[in-house]
Amino acid sequence: MNSGFRKVYLVPVGICLAVIAGLIYYYFFSSLSARTTTTYIYIDSNDNIDSVYAKLEPIASHHGMTGFRTLVRHSRYADHIRPGRYEVAPGTGAFMVFRHLKNGAQAPISLTIPSVRTLDRLAGEVTRKLMIDSVALYHALTDPEVCRRYGYDTLTIGCMFIPNTYDVYWNISLEKFLERMKEENKNFWNDERTEKARDMGLSENEVITLASIVDEETSNDKEKPMIAGMYYNRLKHDMPLQADPTVKYALKRFELKRIYNNHLQVNSPFNTYRNTGLPPGPIRIPTVAGIDAVLNYVKHDYFYMCAKEDFSGTHNFAHTYEEHLQNAAKYSKALNERNIR
Repeated sequence: MNSGFRKVYLVPVGICLAVIAGLIYYYFFSSLSARTTTTYIYIDSNDNIDSVYAKLEPIASHHGMTGFRTLVRHSRYADHIRPGRYEVAPGTGAFMVFRHLKNGAQAPISLTIPSVRTLDRLAGEVTRKLMIDSVALYHALTDPEVCRRYGYDTLTIGCMFIPNTYDVYWNISLEKFLERMKEENKNFWNDERTEKARDMGLSENEVITLASIVDEETSNDKEKPMIAGMYYNRLKHDMPLQADPTVKYALKRFELKRIYNNHLQVNSPFNTYRNTGLPPGPIRIPTVAGIDAVLNYVKHDYFYMCAKEDFSGTHNFAHTYEEHLQNAAKYSKALNERNIR
């Protein structure tokens, strides 16, 4: 075969191969997404191939969608759709997106456990970012048997949730989510924190319960160890904590600006005016700063505190009840001047 003959045949073949390679790249490896930012699609357990297409089409280019459909036709993906949260980034081709969906290679989400007051709020906030139903999570957290499985009861189950941020999959099951929270709790209670709690004579749950009160008293992280020290002094001397936030919790009236004598009569184990010691569980999911404030409490001899009359969010501390009454009078006067009832 002479060189002229080879050129006659090889040049068209080369052109055809180049065209084929270009088409393969265009449909399968150029960006499937028509958007300039990363987007996510959520595949539910009851999705079928048509609904998967419907979720991809609003963000996909025409050629990318054609490539994806072609890959589906030549695979068994339609019979084995995997639920999850999947990333579709600019520049990622149909082949890679298809591969991720087919293999269940999800993009995790950053889930932050919120510092909230009640279990229903916790369930609602958490499930906004998860496939788990909020009612199912709340029922689990208020089910004595479920709580007992993880070493808690319905009053202490909030102690299991450490308000950090965790990478989890969107379609994590309820059981695996609770197991993960239990594991993260164990990781949080390292040797150093456990030893500090032991030196205080408090259990982990008691530390978290005290931290929840401290967090309710102030959002000022610098003052929290001081407040923790004051409450710890009262605990050691068998004095009632007399913490106003526990009364609000007992009444479920978190909007109260002032606590009056009639509020103090509520018959509840959470009322620390009527009961000595710590309440039977936390009055909110405390912050990490609140927990560490208890473990690193300031050693002092104050037994009383009252919010400062300048409404700075900090407190006046007192050694004696007489000093405390003076501080309370100043704060009460400031409330009256502002007509706060």
